[in-house]
Amino acid sequence: MLTPNGPLKNHHRKARTIAVANQKGGVGKTTTAINLATALAAIRQKVLLFDLDPQGNASTGLGVPREDRECNSYHVLIGEADVRDAVRKTEIPGLDIVPSGIDLSGAEIELVGMERREFFLRQTLAEGAADYDYILIDCPPALGLLTINAMVAAQAVLVPLQCEFFALEGISQLANTIERIRAAFNPNLEIQGIVLTMHDQRNNLSDLVADDVREHFGDKVYKTVIPRNVKVSEAPSHGRPVIVYDLNCAGSKAYLTLAGEVIHRERQISV
Repeated sequence: MLTPNGPLKNHHRKARTIAVANQKGGVGKTTTAINLATALAAIRQKVLLFDLDPQGNASTGLGVPREDRECNSYHVLIGEADVRDAVRKTEIPGLDIVPSGIDLSGAEIELVGMERREFFLRQTLAEGAADYDYILIDCPPALGLLTINAMVAAQAVLVPLQCEFFALEGISQLANTIERIRAAFNPNLEIQGIVLTMHDQRNNLSDLVADDVREHFGDKVYKTVIPRNVKVSEAPSHGRPVIVYDLNCAGSKAYLTLAGEVIHRERQISV
């Protein structure tokens, strides 16, 4: 929460859980989750990034080696481990991660036959992650049981949307899924915001797509636009968020601005 003197932790409400989701791959979803989490930590929020994508790119992007993922989000999801047992510290003060492991790729098959399978993640986060201001869940690029678990556990969904021709078609499908989850499992779920990613200022199509998305979704679309940026692409190979890898590049500045917008919207919710 923001105060006149800057952002401070709010110990009078539980952690805000935000699912970072888009069923389409390659839209900057994990990059957004990593760098938004880092930016929130930079403004003194205590953040947990929960890597729920079997690819584990968020874990790699925050420097967690694969040999240090023996206890991971799979074991937390199915109740074999407490969240606190799976948490790994990162090099960013205030930012922790529950890494993904290869085990997670089979989790959806295991969950299918279980009762209340949609609520597993909500229950485990409620029991073991109360000390955080924000929990960001990096969802897989699919609308299966893992993503449903994330949305049932979350209060809000943040949607990264690439500035490309089929963007609106994909987000309409995602919006329908969110509405179904609201109706069936989580009436408080909302779209926290839509962030336009991979914007290429040299390409007129990027501007046309951005205009179309804003026309359809209005104020739900963040003012901040994430540009295509070489440093953003390079940072994951170094196991670092771009904000740590190169603070002064255009991508870093955009993600810091986005964090400010997210905090501002959260401030309005908490009033």
